[in-house]
Amino acid sequence: MISGRFLRRYSLFAGALLLSLALGSSPAFASPGGSNHATASQSRPTAAQRQDDHWVTAWSASPVDMGDAHYTGTVRNVVFSSTGGNNVRVRLTNTFGSQPYEFGDASIGVSDSQGNITGPIVPLTFSGQRSVTVPQGAEVVSDPVSLTVPSLHDLAVSVYVPHDDGEQSGHPDAQQVNYLTQGTDNVMDRTTAAYGQLSQWYYVDSVDVTTQPQVQGTVVALGDSITDGYQSTVNANKRWPNDLARRLDARPGVTMSVADEGISGNQVLQDEGGAGVSALHRFGRDVAERAGAKDVILLEGVNDIGSSDAQASQIIAGYKQIIAQAHAAGLKIFGGTLTPFKGASYWSPEKEHTRDVVNRWIRTSGAFDGVIDFAKATADPSDPEMFYPPYDSGDHLHPNDAGYQAMANAVDLGMLFHPAPQPVGAGNRVAPALGADPPQPVRPI
Repeated sequence: MISGRFLRRYSLFAGALLLSLALGSSPAFASPGGSNHATASQSRPTAAQRQDDHWVTAWSASPVDMGDAHYTGTVRNVVFSSTGGNNVRVRLTNTFGSQPYEFGDASIGVSDSQGNITGPIVPLTFSGQRSVTVPQGAEVVSDPVSLTVPSLHDLAVSVYVPHDDGEQSGHPDAQQVNYLTQGTDNVMDRTTAAYGQLSQWYYVDSVDVTTQPQVQGTVVALGDSITDGYQSTVNANKRWPNDLARRLDARPGVTMSVADEGISGNQVLQDEGGAGVSALHRFGRDVAERAGAKDVILLEGVNDIGSSDAQASQIIAGYKQIIAQAHAAGLKIFGGTLTPFKGASYWSPEKEHTRDVVNRWIRTSGAFDGVIDFAKATADPSDPEMFYPPYDSGDHLHPNDAGYQAMANAVDLGMLFHPAPQPVGAGNRVAPALGADPPQPVRPI
């Protein structure tokens, strides 16, 4: 079991070569959304433009502040495509940068799970240039390139960082072995023979593809470490959003891609450093701006209960704000009931009562466009406050691979394809009730 899985700022490496990195952007810059970020560029595509081009999100990982490890060299991120396509673009992130960040070179190719390229390896450009400098707090989308991306397959996205440009943005809990070199540009290497290993993703926020009309959009899974896939088998892509992607890919007729926007330790209400900004603050960047976004599955709140002692009324107010943001963006949003955590380090009878109140509201309020009963799907029938033992990873908080599959199986695929609600005005949004106690030093999701 990983200790302190949402790695802190200056402990970013596993072994001699576990280093941190940072990526940049082109003249087509966009603010990543949330608080304290740069102003959005006019070059950001609108939702209508994204759908006209039929871009969908094949893979994503929410960025967090990874600290400054004074790194230069190449990082190869191995990512899992939820759907296939014939053109691809990559979004690089300097969301949490302390200054502009230069990316000197980048590439993408279809790979095996060890990051070895098995087909063409394609250089990425940014407004026609191989190098790009991304402003502090911004992200950049590459020029589209032609590449046949298979569905449910690994891709290798390699990024070269020529200078130590300060704070790096990345994703700490990859459940995937990734690769890096020291000081050299290796983005066009076909194998990882020259690379060391690391357990995080760096600089890459998302991979988009153009796909066939039967792929009608993107389902965005917004959550904490259970959505992030913590305790699933490394290199096996056994997170519940991966399992949902497999179900959708096997579905006859129309289907959708899946974007995983889980962050270990994340909360609905509070920003928490290495666990990322709150779901409220990151909704625009991580959900509404995802290519092809149409549906949202929200599963978050146990950390608010367990780490911050948030009250049910506060969490529900946060949900209402997220629902309002989704509907304002023309997205459907489905509420996932909070899974059991009796036996975990921060469980108590009082916190169990809070979970019960929150789940009752999710099931009965009618505020969401639908409900996915993850709690029922994973609970022990003899004690619904606990995980069903065959689904328990052993910490009584996170599922194992079988538990993640049970969660994916709990999603009614048909409801994902219903028409979206009409957008509502900003004046109808519900303000969240904040003010819970600061997070305590316990092991969050």
